[in-house]
Amino acid sequence: MIAGIIQARLGSSRLPGKIMLQACGKSMLELMIERVQRSKKLDKIIIATSTNSQDDKIVEFCTQAKIDYYRGSEYDLLSRYKGTADKFDVDLIVRLTSDTPIIDAKTIDDAVDAYVQNRYDFVSNCYPMPRTYPDGTNVEIFSRHLLNEADREAKKPSEREHVTFFMWMHPERYKIFRVDYKEDISKYRLNLDYNEDYTVLKTIFENLYPKNQNFSMEDALKWLDEHPNIYKINSNIKQGQGFVKSLEADKEAGFDVNDRGLFKDRSA
Repeated sequence: MIAGIIQARLGSSRLPGKIMLQACGKSMLELMIERVQRSKKLDKIIIATSTNSQDDKIVEFCTQAKIDYYRGSEYDLLSRYKGTADKFDVDLIVRLTSDTPIIDAKTIDDAVDAYVQNRYDFVSNCYPMPRTYPDGTNVEIFSRHLLNEADREAKKPSEREHVTFFMWMHPERYKIFRVDYKEDISKYRLNLDYNEDYTVLKTIFENLYPKNQNFSMEDALKWLDEHPNIYKINSNIKQGQGFVKSLEADKEAGFDVNDRGLFKDRSA
């Protein structure tokens, strides 16, 4: 079974409760799920949330929307994904994050095709750097076997918090493939991390969704090109700040830190 597992919690330090913020009368999480459900490759969609009481709201949403869910560790995301895959007997995991509400079903399906049609261990459209897709359209694919291996061996705080960090930081061990777009469109930011991001995403949805609920990633980028004042609102936010913080936690825990230049600013 191929499952899209969406990690989701309300305790974001940068924008608390962000996935329940509204656009077009719906939460960002609901809008994202609508888009993911259009994938032709996923057999199931599962929300992986935490046991923190504040995430009861996510469980309530899943129950009402009849979406499968699993509750696990708030900060050990690797164990949370393992618990989710075990509970629902998932063979192939398509990792999605709830701060990517404009994720395109075609992006998901293209990545799944790349994995299924080849003999890769890990397929992504965002790692290793430099990526060509915008931040906020991230897809990562790996087997349950690889997930179990990472869960057994990953020790660093960064490897436990960022589910696939252990996998793509070992290119000598795993066959890794990055799916690229036909051109470099990484300058756009479609991620939901800060209030500026919410302003941009809310504006995109409110302008495109009423006319076409199935608008594409390309439709969103074209609209941003036509409205540079909106594009500029979050264009200066740097990517990978969460990873940088995790690497600092590794150092504090006594681990050697080597990011292999994966988070180097492309514009530098």
